[in-house]
Amino acid sequence: MSQQHDRYRPAGSSTALSAAYDTALLDLDGVVYAGGEAIVHAVESLSTARDGGMHLAYVTNNALRTPDAVAEHLTELGVPAEAADVITSAQAVARLMADQLPAGSRVLVVGGEGLRVALRERGLVPVESADDDPVAVVQGYGGPDLAWGRFAEASYAVARGLPWYASNTDLTIPGARGIAPGNGAAVEVVRIATGAEPQVAGKPLPPMHRETVLRTGAKRPLVVGDRLDTDIEGAFNGGVDSLLVLTGVTDAAQLLAAPPQHRPTYVDRDLRGLLTGQPEVTVEGVSDEVFRCGGWTAVVRDGEELVLEGEGDPLDGLRALCGAAWTFAGDGAFGTDTEKAVAALGL
Repeated sequence: MSQQHDRYRPAGSSTALSAAYDTALLDLDGVVYAGGEAIVHAVESLSTARDGGMHLAYVTNNALRTPDAVAEHLTELGVPAEAADVITSAQAVARLMADQLPAGSRVLVVGGEGLRVALRERGLVPVESADDDPVAVVQGYGGPDLAWGRFAEASYAVARGLPWYASNTDLTIPGARGIAPGNGAAVEVVRIATGAEPQVAGKPLPPMHRETVLRTGAKRPLVVGDRLDTDIEGAFNGGVDSLLVLTGVTDAAQLLAAPPQHRPTYVDRDLRGLLTGQPEVTVEGVSDEVFRCGGWTAVVRDGEELVLEGEGDPLDGLRALCGAAWTFAGDGAFGTDTEKAVAALGL
C-alpha cells in the first residue's frame, strides 16, 4: 500500500491500521521507549498488534547497540523480539561501505559496538586510530560517554582524503531526561574541522530503506515514527505510508509547519493508533475551505490566521488544523503563527 493521500491533509482509515498493513516499521527512540524505559501504552499496543497478525520490525537510526542487544531490551520491556526483527543504521552503512570497499578493508570507527559488529558482518575490519592504516572512516552514535579525542582521530583521517561515512545525521536523540545531542551533532564536529561531507546511510535516505526492505520482506509496510525529518521523510522517499506519534521530538506546531515530504499519512498520540481506524478529515467550501474532523473545524482566515473551533478529542482538532495549514501552504511550509490554534488543543 503506497501513499494514498494527497499530502494536503491526514488520511482516514475505516479499519485498524494493524489490519490495513502487514508490517509496522517502528522507530525505537521516542516511539517504543525513551531513555531505555517503555513509553506509555507502547508494550500493550504492540502486543495486541502482533497477536492480531501484524509483523513488527524495529528500524532505528541509533547505531550504538547491536540488534541482539536491542531485541533483548525489547523483550525485557515486554515486547518479545529477535535480532532479525531489528534493522539499524549501522547495518545500512556497513552494507553501503561493503559495496564500495574491498573485503577486509580497515575502517576507522567512531561509535559504539553496534557499528563494529555490523562492519565485521560485512567483512570489514574496525580500527581505532588514524595511524592504523584505515582506508575509510565511519561515524555512528557512540553514547554520551564518547571521548572527544575520537573526533580528532576521525578528523585526521578524513583530512587525508579518506572516504567518510555516517550511519545517520540525526542532530538530537530523545532520552529520559529530555533531548540530547545525536550522531548528527558529532558529524558536524568533523565536518567543521575538515570541510568534508560524509556519505550517509540512515533514515531518510535510500540505503536505510533498502536495508529495511531486504531484511523484512514487507509488502504493505507502515512506517511509525516520531521525527518528521527522518521517519516521515524516509517513508515519503520510499513511497510508503506513515504514522506519526506524538511521544517523541515532534510537537503540534512543527507538524503544522511541515512541508509535503514531512507530512505523515496518519497522526496519533501514541502506539494505540495502530489498533484503531483513523478519522477522516473532510473539506467544505471553495474560497475559504473549512476542514472538519470529529467535533472540530479549522480554517485559514484572511490568508494569515489559522482558526480552530469546536470541541471533542483534541487530536481531531490537530488533524483538522493539519488539513487547513497543509492545504494553504501547498508545496511549501505553513509560515503563519500557529500558537493560538495549538494552545486551544492542550496537546
